[in-house]
Parts: sequence; C-alpha cells; structure tokens
Amino acid sequence: MKIALGLEYDGRDYYGWQLQAGVASVQGALEAALEKVAAGPVRVHCAGRTDTGVHASLQVVHFDCAAVRPATAWVRGTNAHLPDSVAVLWAKEVGEDFHARFCATGRHYRYVLINRPVRSALQAGRAGWFHRPLDVDRMQQAARHLVGTHDFTSFRAAACQASGPVRSLSRASVRREGEKVIFEFSANAFLHHMVRNMVGALVHVGKGGADPAWIAELIELRDRSRAAPTFSAAGLTLCGVDYPEHFALPWTHEGEAGR
Repeated sequence: MKIALGLEYDGRDYYGWQLQAGVASVQGALEAALEKVAAGPVRVHCAGRTDTGVHASLQVVHFDCAAVRPATAWVRGTNAHLPDSVAVLWAKEVGEDFHARFCATGRHYRYVLINRPVRSALQAGRAGWFHRPLDVDRMQQAARHLVGTHDFTSFRAAACQASGPVRSLSRASVRREGEKVIFEFSANAFLHHMVRNMVGALVHVGKGGADPAWIAELIELRDRSRAAPTFSAAGLTLCGVDYPEHFALPWTHEGEAGR
C-alpha cells in the first residue's frame, strides 16, 4: 500500500524535517510513530523539507507499507505515538503514481513578523520580530517585482542543492494586521532559504534601506552577497501544497478541512 498523510507540526523542537543522526527531526518522530502502527520499518517522503525551527500547518507526505490498516489507524494510532508538537490530520491510500514531492505542482508559505519596539514572549519561536517601524505599502510595491518566473540566485542559500535557481512565483503579498506584518508566498517550488531571504529583502525596503525597485535589481544581479541577511526561521510556516485533482486527496491547504 502507498499512504498519503496530511501533517502539521511546531518546528521549535526540531532540527528541520529531514532525518539526521543525533538530533530531533520531524521525519524521525513521524517514522518512529508510524513504525509502531505498521509493525515494521517505514520511510516517509515529504512535499517540502522544512528547515530548523520552521513550522507546517499543512505538510503532505507519503510512505509505502506492506501492512494493511484503516485510515483511522494511520491517523489516531500514529498520533498516539507522536509528541504533542506533531499531528497527523488525515490519511488516504493513493496509487503507485503518487509522490508527495514530485507530484506537487505548488507550495505555499506564510511568514509572520511582529513589528513593535520590544520582542514578544508569547510569540517566541512562532513569529519573527523587527523593532523599527516598517512601511508596508513600500514592501508590497517591492514584493510585486518577485512575482513571475525568475532566476532567484540572489535569494538562494549558498548550501542550496537544487539543480537550478529558476522558480515561478505566483504570489508575493505583504499586509499588516495590527502589530503583525504577514507575508504570503506561492510558487511551483522554493530554493533553500528563499522565503526567509525574500522576507529579509522586503524588510530592508520597509525600514527605508532601499527603494522598492531594488528587488528587481537584485533579481537581475543574481548575486546573493548583494542582498539583505537571511531572516529568522521562527515566523515561517508551510501552509499548503497543490496537487493535480485526479489524486483526490483530502484538504491540502490550511483551513480547508470540512469544505
């Protein structure tokens, strides 16, 4: 059987999604729990490998397993063996042609930034923070330059293992909700640290460090050293993944349960 799962997790306790020796990972916690339900080894593949401290309100994964279990067992049984910071939301048997990563056609991220003079205790690890006033209108003007198909080398981590830097960004929006500034990005795929680097550049514009058109210049320069520093992982959440309709998955975006 091949099983797809919808998953949410708080990334504060983990050194990212990927299994690593000697440190806690979301993949490690999930595989350990699934192995108890499956009564055998399980290897899980995800739609997008999140970094240390990054959260997910809707991650999609799949695994192959010889054990036959009802969907309720893969959900409730697995959750019974997971730490409180990770939860399976749904489970569905899928065909052999499904792959959580390679069949995904889009991914959606949200970044929450606290914008006030002092840091937040209640949002620690769940939101980024910037102490100086930010001009959200200028940031939104700058964000428009990111939309489209571009070479995102200026927003790519040095350790990025992607085969190429070109990505198609369909959404880049910035809005204020009280003391929070909310960034939302959608793309066919993202490079390593791409979202955090885009947030860093937009914050630089918002504090008056550059004009909105600077973002377009960065794209043309294709030089990571000319861009702003990488922003904190704390406020970043993977909140949805797109798949072709024929896979008939349950909800794959935050807030879609019970549609």
